[in-house]
Amino acid sequence: MTGDTSAPPKVSVVVPAYNCGPRIGRLVDSLLKQSLPAAQFEAVFVDDGSTDDTGARLDALAAAHPHLRVVHIENSGWPSRPRNVGVAHALGEYVMFVDDDDWLGVEALERLYDTATTHHADVVIGRMAGHGRGVPRELFRRNRFDATLENAPLIDSLTCHKMFRRAFLDEHELRFPEGWPRRLEDHRMVVRAYLLSKRTCVLSDYTCYHHTRRDDGGGVTAVEMDPAEYYAALREALDVVDAHVEPGRLRDRLHRRWLRNEMLNRLRGRRMLEASPQWVAQVAAEVRDIIRERFAPGVAGGLPPMLRILAHLAAEDRLSDLRRFARWEAALHATARVERYELSGTTLTLAVHAWLESGRRPVRVSLEGDRDLLLPPVDGIAPELRDVTKALRSGRLDVVARHVETNEEVFLPVEFTVERVAGPDGTGHAVHRATMTVDVSTVNGGRTAGTWRLKTRLTSMGWMLDALLPLVVHCAADGAPPRVLEDSFLTRLKRSVRQRVPDDLVALAKGGRRG
Repeated sequence: MTGDTSAPPKVSVVVPAYNCGPRIGRLVDSLLKQSLPAAQFEAVFVDDGSTDDTGARLDALAAAHPHLRVVHIENSGWPSRPRNVGVAHALGEYVMFVDDDDWLGVEALERLYDTATTHHADVVIGRMAGHGRGVPRELFRRNRFDATLENAPLIDSLTCHKMFRRAFLDEHELRFPEGWPRRLEDHRMVVRAYLLSKRTCVLSDYTCYHHTRRDDGGGVTAVEMDPAEYYAALREALDVVDAHVEPGRLRDRLHRRWLRNEMLNRLRGRRMLEASPQWVAQVAAEVRDIIRERFAPGVAGGLPPMLRILAHLAAEDRLSDLRRFARWEAALHATARVERYELSGTTLTLAVHAWLESGRRPVRVSLEGDRDLLLPPVDGIAPELRDVTKALRSGRLDVVARHVETNEEVFLPVEFTVERVAGPDGTGHAVHRATMTVDVSTVNGGRTAGTWRLKTRLTSMGWMLDALLPLVVHCAADGAPPRVLEDSFLTRLKRSVRQRVPDDLVALAKGGRRG
């Protein structure tokens, strides 16, 4: 049990485990190092019929550590049942779901639990770091202690790796769907939790959860999805929303999340081009049908321009044009330049600018009257779908510090602007600028030791793309003054790229100069 049998644990960590072998060591290490005392939490590992030595490995750990427990079940083939079994065995006031190949920050359980009890939360989401996989970004821009689906981008975070009040799970019978369809089981459970939660908190000032992709290609969710099964599960997630949210702006915005992430993102760029044509055709047919059958006009209408165009092509069954767009987008990237930087003591001042490129050319817009129209590589797109006037004004350029050793990401405070640069042919492109002054010693709540790589994050017209800057900031563990180093490889690469960009951009670029 839990070492201190006089009181239930504060937190139960529920871990579904299947053939994870030694990979589970990093998670176990992070549990044994938690700042929350061992007597105040437990970990319930549910061995889903592993065929390797996972079961024996977990039994040995449980024998050595009383607050680690193991439940063995017959193989179910999917994480849903192990998680549900784990909840049934959990004794904690709160339940934290963790996968067997991920791990926690040392202070994660203590900070999440303190946030939950201070704010009487039903759900608490801790900042995530991705290791070979994407994690939400905008959600973790700041702490949010009364987040809802209306006032925060909660819908961007639908994995189950969160802390839930156990009584809340029981009250609403919130469990993971078992049986078929199996895909997106966490979406169906988590979105219902958001809709029922009286208070949801987002803890963004500490990296609680490290989310990784297995490098051996294992894990049941790594298998290429069957489009019919996958989109049947997606329809069930939409059913959850429709059962709780009336038609209108909020429902459209929630539906838009699945249209953007699970539908259109599979029909664009390299992801589409590298998949088999037969599989892409199946996905395109499913996407077409869902757009036509399930979505109100406001769902696609609220997308940024690039995604509006893709939704239109998908709804019109224009698969060849989707491929043409994908080839163009596969070459698209953000290019960034350092105009100046200066480090004075612990204060770093930085000015950068960035723009979008495809095929070594800036992404062009036509300057027609009082509006800007995107020039996509396909014909027959109505001007109202290509109108990027508002999207250009609302674009932003962030500066992000990424910790080299831990992959933690921190937004740095910036001021940003956008300007249009006209070309000789009646077209133009957008250049985004950002300036920043930050006390390096305060970054990441003062947890700065190590090396931080700087990059820009450009959000414009439906794209969110990172571009590395040729600067790294090294912060010594002993409190010595920080140092800014120029990355020689990136500097050489930057000079090589500069030789190939158009003259008007070269005139703008002042990369690498000190202020």
